[in-house]
Amino acid sequence: MDVRAGILLYWLHIICTGVFADVWKVHVESEMKALVSSCVVLPCSFKYPVQEQPSDRIRAMWHMKDNWGDIIFHKDPTRVKDSFKGRTKLIGSLGGSNCSLEIDKVKNHDNGPYCFRVELETSKKDKYSFVENCVKMIEQASKPELQAEQSVQEGETAVFKCSVRHTCPSHQPTLTWNHTGKAIMTYKDIGHGNWETESVLTFTPQKEDDHTSIACTVKHHGNVEGEMTATHRIFVKEQPTLSHILIPVISGLGAALLVGLLCFFIVKRYKRRIADLESRNVNGMWSRLSRMSRRFRSGDGSSGPGGREQGQVHNSA
Repeated sequence: MDVRAGILLYWLHIICTGVFADVWKVHVESEMKALVSSCVVLPCSFKYPVQEQPSDRIRAMWHMKDNWGDIIFHKDPTRVKDSFKGRTKLIGSLGGSNCSLEIDKVKNHDNGPYCFRVELETSKKDKYSFVENCVKMIEQASKPELQAEQSVQEGETAVFKCSVRHTCPSHQPTLTWNHTGKAIMTYKDIGHGNWETESVLTFTPQKEDDHTSIACTVKHHGNVEGEMTATHRIFVKEQPTLSHILIPVISGLGAALLVGLLCFFIVKRYKRRIADLESRNVNGMWSRLSRMSRRFRSGDGSSGPGGREQGQVHNSA
């Protein structure tokens, strides 16, 4: 049983070695975005079935997928297609299995697809074109993005972030601001051949910055037409001072005093009116009483003793 198992493992080893030894692999991005007049780097790594070779024993080239004779990069520049001469170069180490290609001064007709081919000096048979894994390019202009708070406090540090994505790490774009302050630039690989350049601006807003616009402008490598700018309008909150506190307090006290005085005069006038009305009523009442008293007195005089005597004399007659 042990002998049979040993023989089986031996043959499996032989078969697997034969299968996995003959492996040619390449890893590229099937689609890459590029900015016309700037540059683009096509990331590429490869694997071959023989023992690792130094860079000087590896011959690399890039060619069109549909026509292998249309070479866009070769160690011998005379073999490179005229429209690509002086515009392409390898930026990786072939000995480290890095076949990344830079295309400079990108044109709007540089669409591809582009394929990588490797030839080893170990044998005439050790060569391979990876036509099943090629790169297609599409034109796209990447605009900067600006992030910041819309409202900032006067006298306190404000932070503004501006970033732009690109596909040319060999020539990083630059970001500039229209406002003075401390700017820090960073570069980050975000995967799949895409990179991000970010600039962080910090400064202390003053009241003169209120209702102004902060602008971030990107400058790409090459003769890219037009400027790409992102703007952000800011509003500055004034720093509270003693006058900010006293003015509302004084205004409030002044308003309260004015209302109090107004109420005082209204009440005073109302009381005076009431007093006048009461005085008129009392005087009118005494006047009526006086008239009634006079009438009463005049009525008693006509029916006094003299009157009764006259009546009696008349009756006796």
